[in-house]
Amino acid sequence: VDHRPLRREQAVTHGSLHLVLLLLFALFQLGYLGSFLVNGYFFSRWVDWITPEDVAAERASNPPIVLLYPVLHEAEETMRTTMLSIASAQDAYAGTARVVAIPNHDDTSTLAALERLRSEFPFLEVLAVPATSDPAWAPVWSEWDANSNAYWWHVGKRRAEVALPPKKTRQLVFALYAFAAKLPGDDWLLSYLDADSAVPIDYYNIAAAGAQRYDVVQLTNVAGNLLDTWAASFHSMDHMAWDGALYPHMSARGRHPFYVLGKGLFYRVRDLVEVGGFNPWLTIEDPEIGMRLWLHDRTLGVSDEPLIEEVPRTFWRGVIQRKRWVAGFFQSLHTPLTLMGMSFSQRMKARLNLIPCLSLVLNALGLPLAVWATAELVLGRAAVDLPLTVLSVLNVAAALAILTRVFYAAWVRSGMVLQTYRARATFLLRVNPVFILGYWLFWLIPLVIGFSMFVADRGLVWQRTEKIDANHDLVREFERLELRVNAADGMLRVGADDGAPAELTPASPTSYASPGSAPEAALRPELRR
Repeated sequence: VDHRPLRREQAVTHGSLHLVLLLLFALFQLGYLGSFLVNGYFFSRWVDWITPEDVAAERASNPPIVLLYPVLHEAEETMRTTMLSIASAQDAYAGTARVVAIPNHDDTSTLAALERLRSEFPFLEVLAVPATSDPAWAPVWSEWDANSNAYWWHVGKRRAEVALPPKKTRQLVFALYAFAAKLPGDDWLLSYLDADSAVPIDYYNIAAAGAQRYDVVQLTNVAGNLLDTWAASFHSMDHMAWDGALYPHMSARGRHPFYVLGKGLFYRVRDLVEVGGFNPWLTIEDPEIGMRLWLHDRTLGVSDEPLIEEVPRTFWRGVIQRKRWVAGFFQSLHTPLTLMGMSFSQRMKARLNLIPCLSLVLNALGLPLAVWATAELVLGRAAVDLPLTVLSVLNVAAALAILTRVFYAAWVRSGMVLQTYRARATFLLRVNPVFILGYWLFWLIPLVIGFSMFVADRGLVWQRTEKIDANHDLVREFERLELRVNAADGMLRVGADDGAPAELTPASPTSYASPGSAPEAALRPELRR
């Protein structure tokens, strides 16, 4: 029997498979290089920081602020934790600051809990958000009628649709226009938080300092429960890599369409009204409103002082949260860019914002392949052609540079909530480069689900990320401690109420404390420095 035709067929099959694999390898490495070029572009942008020196400097005035607190079926203790942190910020601010919870009118359990909290926190106000069929919404419809920047009200399949989806954005829309019509003067700032947020003591002062130069002020986020579970550690690393490393570069001296982070931020009320307020038809409001403000020549200033939040303690709850982020990213970067009036080049620049998110999965596949090709080169074996080998070496070098930057940020920022080097080292060991690549591959799940939500126009109902009061102990730790200032050496002397020996630690502007836990001297700018 003549087997030569079979051997030729095998040779052809082997050659075809080799060619396909080589092409896939080349595509992965070229895509990987492309993601590094985009990340390099972001890291090359200037950061418009709001520094501690800016916050400590004397100001001619402190703008009035209204802080909105959108809540839905929240546990009373979770809200109490947030109010404790807000109380210290209230005490530290020389200007006017109103705190207004905005639950839905039919959320009876949350309304009852807020009423009880008002007896503990006299600064807390409550504004119940009615159904959109209520006449109280008439000012919103009138404003949108007269403002073409509210493009969703004027064009598209939801033109003049008043049945806004029941989620956080609807609450913010109602409260924005309710206050815009009543607040005296035009210098008010508007902020909002999530139910689980804990703010630094200088929260309002950061806004006052930043508003002197920028139109939008954004605090970065760090998770307070980053060692609760392995899942919490990996979810916390998302904020280390994004908030702590890349996101601040979006400020870019006003030259790049920026996102906002959806909490821990400040706008001018008049700016929000001018650009049409929040788009209620997106899964998340923060990417789109940031880019729309940028299109209207508003600038972003970023503070490295963190807003403390909690992250999901299980991987599945992390998927629920992240799929909504992904859906919102795709929605915001699609039709809204054209409808808000961006040019082609502006739209392309805005869509670069999605690449770091998409590159997470590419990291998990591109880096091992690049390391393999580089190792083969070191061992004297040419695994792929020379151009692809050179490309792989470049990608390994770029990956090392990015990972070094990210893990350095993780080390520094973990120190904001973890008290010992051992705890910080434990966190970094959990999210080591090998394990983090596996986690980034896991990101494929929320990416696929979020993209399918975008295609199917879903995600308009508020699917809550369950809040578990994960920062309960972190905030109350400062309530239990007696804070005393040693004026001679400018140190913050921290000692337990039971008379235990005091520990000297540098005075910091980022303190999470309950009302009255810090003496007036501890708030003085020179001691903060």
